[in-house]
Amino acid sequence: MLRLLAAPVLLLLVSLACGQTAPESSRSSARQITDDEREAVAAEVREVLDRQTDAWNEGDLVTFVADYLDSPRMRFVSGGSVRMGSADLLDRYRTNYPDRAAMGRLHFSDLDIRVLSRDFAFVFGRYNLERENDAPTGLFTLLFERTPEGLRIAHDHTSS
Repeated sequence: MLRLLAAPVLLLLVSLACGQTAPESSRSSARQITDDEREAVAAEVREVLDRQTDAWNEGDLVTFVADYLDSPRMRFVSGGSVRMGSADLLDRYRTNYPDRAAMGRLHFSDLDIRVLSRDFAFVFGRYNLERENDAPTGLFTLLFERTPEGLRIAHDHTSS
């Protein structure tokens, strides 16, 4: 059995060593994007973040979480725990922010949007909450992924 596998593995290694490139079909999805496409994706990311800010400040957690990928593979990491899927994330927000006073007013700052392709963007930023008795703040990184509904947050790592 090992001898049967040896030839294809050896061929693969030789191909890689000789600089064999990936087939055209796999390279086409990684094509460079234009500056206009890059700006359009960045604007779409800003629209999502603005929509989330508005939803949060209206006390609407359902709309806030709607901009996360609706998939069990969506990952939210914060406070040493990992939540998978938007339903689990919504439960977390409802527990940690049970009313408007706990939610406060949200705004994002220090945004650094890095467009990776037409379908993916990486965002670094700071969240700021203004509440009656305190003003929590923290950092986040987000990975946006394009879906048929538009860009959605597929991964969120937030720290305070």
